[in-house]
Amino acid sequence: MARLSVNLNKVALLRNSRRTGVPDLARFARIALASGAEGLTVHPRPDERHIRGSDIPLLTAAMAGKRPAMEFNIEGYPDDRLLEILREARPEQCTLVPDAPDAFTSEEGWKLDPEQMAIAQASIAAIQAIGCRVVLFIDPDPAVPARVRESGADGVEIYTGAYAEAFRHGRHAPILAAIAATARAAESIGLVVNAGHDLNLLNIPALIEAVPFLAEASIGHELTADALEMGFSATVAAYAAALRR
Repeated sequence: MARLSVNLNKVALLRNSRRTGVPDLARFARIALASGAEGLTVHPRPDERHIRGSDIPLLTAAMAGKRPAMEFNIEGYPDDRLLEILREARPEQCTLVPDAPDAFTSEEGWKLDPEQMAIAQASIAAIQAIGCRVVLFIDPDPAVPARVRESGADGVEIYTGAYAEAFRHGRHAPILAAIAATARAAESIGLVVNAGHDLNLLNIPALIEAVPFLAEASIGHELTADALEMGFSATVAAYAAALRR
């Protein structure tokens, strides 16, 4: 049964469109955890277009007494800024992405060529020294998990954006097969297998069937969009149930 980690980026994005502090990010964090989520995810980008650095202590406080059973997952590019955030928050998990600071969103995974491997290995060792699990965001490519293992990381988060796009047109079978093959390659060498990007109530069932050992899915954009119709608490509960099937 996969855990649901609710990504709060889009709640923060809505809040940032005004100066009123509405919606209250910490309140929505508590609602998510009370409604079936088993973790929270944030991506504090340098431009702070959604999650701000000041949000991290508020979310840490909102999760007080619930961790480590409910995990805090912080995403980001491995630079000095992220490492400082991690040292203060000490999340259970850090998901490293290879995208530039000005990237629109994370849509490409680590390839772990020699240059990326050098960046990743140094950062992974430093983050693990904090006591944090390190997961690398990767594309659906069965050749990459072996490199992830070599890097010293604890797991992978497989990018599902291309799968979600293909699913809308009924052409998802090949990309789902690649995701499943990548997941099996990772699981076979002892890596944690997570997934994320554009997952929703329609495309989750096929993913879970293909990867029944999936550990966690980080979901934000589609969940937030569904919440506009269904309500936030009910939507979190629905997504949590879909991942547990």
